[in-house]
Amino acid sequence: MSEQDQLPLSENNVMNEHEQHVYQLRLFVTGASPNSSRAISNLKAICEIHLKGNYNLEIIDVYQQPLIAEREQIIALPMLIKRAPGMERRLIGDMSDVNKVLRGLGLQ
Repeated sequence: MSEQDQLPLSENNVMNEHEQHVYQLRLFVTGASPNSSRAISNLKAICEIHLKGNYNLEIIDVYQQPLIAEREQIIALPMLIKRAPGMERRLIGDMSDVNKVLRGLGLQ
């Protein structure tokens, strides 16, 4: 391996094992609608039971942040996007079907 092919060790290119398995989640909702409120509370409960201390959840109101929703090409709401670990997955609905959400997160 040439010197050019080697990367120096730094915080930018070294990720510890814990960071590689932290679930990166984005939940897109529409204000305080009943479906949005249910999705938020259902997802928080699922995360606290099944991913406690191992997830980052960002809740995005498309009315307040329309550019993020446009950039993510949101087609239905509420929508959960799992960015990591593994492949990106998108789940639509109020997150009340726990088994479906767990499958979508790759936990079943």
